[in-house]
Amino acid sequence: MSSEHYTPAVNPLPPVVVALVLFIMGIELAFILGERGLIGGPGAIGWRTQAIDSYSFFVSQFDRMLQTGQWRTDYLMRLVTYPFVSFNFTQSVFVCVFVMAMGKMVAEVFGSVAMLLIFVLSGVGAAVVYALILAPGAYLVGGFPPVYGLIGAFTWLLWRKLSLVGENQARAFQLIAVLMGIQFLFRLIFGGAPDWIADLAGFATGFGLSFFLAPGGWARIRGRIRRD
Repeated sequence: MSSEHYTPAVNPLPPVVVALVLFIMGIELAFILGERGLIGGPGAIGWRTQAIDSYSFFVSQFDRMLQTGQWRTDYLMRLVTYPFVSFNFTQSVFVCVFVMAMGKMVAEVFGSVAMLLIFVLSGVGAAVVYALILAPGAYLVGGFPPVYGLIGAFTWLLWRKLSLVGENQARAFQLIAVLMGIQFLFRLIFGGAPDWIADLAGFATGFGLSFFLAPGGWARIRGRIRRD
């Protein structure tokens, strides 16, 4: 039975979020099927390793470009491609869960294009900061830095909402504080690379971009500049 007042039980995901998740999981599915010998022949077993080598972001390559002033396209593209290659199935699943949760909320308020820009540019900003801080042997793979960019945009929404109702805006940062705390705890217990630097940089990038990409953002900024 249909009705013009019918409200679906599940609020559908924005198409841009669905497309992003399908793209990430499609790549992961190809790796899994290749590792099990179901597609691609014997060479497919090494698809994941080859992809990590070809599309991950390596600090040494970025340092080389800074030192020589030669900005190679195949190195620069890694600023955008590294989030779409995962170490394993678990990493890709967690990335997709966060993209669906945070991406949905950001896309519904900011719009699909702005949400995608935040995802991509947060990944770029995270990689640049990571390269400027870490030693040449470090590298980035996986979508957590741009996911943290979406968390940054979501935090901005909470921050603005709390401002409008006159409440303490610091409450908006509770989620990132908890996530960073969990990361530090895991690092203390299990060790590993300081990827939290890239995640935090991605968060800061997403939060900062929200001032410009949120609806009416440019108008507010222009108005403030004129008043000053």
